[in-house]
Amino acid sequence: MKSRLLLTTSWLGLLTLVAIWLALPARAQVPNPPHYTITDLGTLGGTYSYAYGINDAGVVSGGAATATQTGGVYQTAFLWDKNLHMVDLGTLGGADCPDCNSEAGGPNDNGESPILSETAESDPNGEDFCAFGTHRQCLAAIWKNGAMTGLPTLKGGNNGQAYWTNNQGQTVGVAENGIEDSTCSTATPFQVLRFESVLWQANGEIRRLRPLKGDTVAFAFGINDRGQTIGSSGLCSNTALPPFVNGPQGAHAVLWEKDGSPRDLGSLVSGGTINIAASINDRGVVVGGSQSSDGAPHAFLWTKDKGMQDLGTLEGDFLSVAPCCHTINNRGQIVGLSIPGPLGSGRAFLWQNGVMTDLNTLIPKGSPWYLLQALSINDAGQIVGYGTINGDVHAFIATPCDRDHQDRECGENVEGDSMEMHKINEGASVLLPANAGGLLQHPLRFGSQAVRPQ
Repeated sequence: MKSRLLLTTSWLGLLTLVAIWLALPARAQVPNPPHYTITDLGTLGGTYSYAYGINDAGVVSGGAATATQTGGVYQTAFLWDKNLHMVDLGTLGGADCPDCNSEAGGPNDNGESPILSETAESDPNGEDFCAFGTHRQCLAAIWKNGAMTGLPTLKGGNNGQAYWTNNQGQTVGVAENGIEDSTCSTATPFQVLRFESVLWQANGEIRRLRPLKGDTVAFAFGINDRGQTIGSSGLCSNTALPPFVNGPQGAHAVLWEKDGSPRDLGSLVSGGTINIAASINDRGVVVGGSQSSDGAPHAFLWTKDKGMQDLGTLEGDFLSVAPCCHTINNRGQIVGLSIPGPLGSGRAFLWQNGVMTDLNTLIPKGSPWYLLQALSINDAGQIVGYGTINGDVHAFIATPCDRDHQDRECGENVEGDSMEMHKINEGASVLLPANAGGLLQHPLRFGSQAVRPQ
């Protein structure tokens, strides 16, 4: 749900990687990616919104500002479709907490959506589990049959977060247990208790997903319809609790099989401090982010046969990631974001058939949009995320055009050349927020938390 990496990089290593990437002969043989129309999902009365998930029916989940929520951080969970438009799902705090925050993930094909939501209670340990800066209790919940219901925590813990729900109604996320660990605050400010990956069954029953042997904490980001779950595990000192306020940290990328047994997915470089599995499709293919040989995290693709493969970055960039929690579909298309520098604005990408393409080059020429992060893709190829339009950050849905009617549905043509950072094409300047660099500070979870003040 939120994507709330800044590492030094070897520019020589970057140039080598780009040169290898550009030299691959398959690039010239791959079919062109589709073009897209962009729809603004609006807000809940405020000035910003973020789309985190989409199902195969085109229903979108996310978080948006109400008229009283400001700062780019505070938000309320929503669901959107082309008929209902944006629906406010509220919070677990209800009327007792008018300034509580919530975010929605999923939804599955039944319209059930995982939620993380603050309650009106202050955290008894002073933790800031969902990192809204309020130090309120934060709970996992599920939106089902028109109502939000809180999900149980582990014994001794006070907080939880839910990220994704599959079509069997199983929801995954993270919950803290009752084990105090003084090292937790090293990676996660204010954190007192350890946390574990959890799976909530359709009836709400909670089940632990144990970390790898030798690890003490874990979190789960995604689950497919086969019951396979992915995430990360490590020690509380080197594995940060999402949304990664001090930057993503995860010692080991993990796949939990249906029976709960964990598998270490490896890494792009030995000794890397970032190895996070963020999404899995129904074929068991995993994507995420891992520290690369040049020091910066890169998006990766993992398969049982080939292991972890580096997807590189967009040309000229140094960092990329396929974020939580459904950034690969069953057709093998991958979405995410690529970043050109430590403080530079990022750009959404689409990866397919071995080629990573800037999504901004696939939208109508002259569009006022600049697409910053792509955070979910369904099997129809629809992509959601957030970008800037007229200086505001809004959630979007990108819908593939009918190639037989491209002139009518996509405009006369689509810009196909590489773009300058602040221009989509000649004569179409894009207004970026003043804190555009900060938007991409921590790009692994649901996109909104990247806008937190640094």
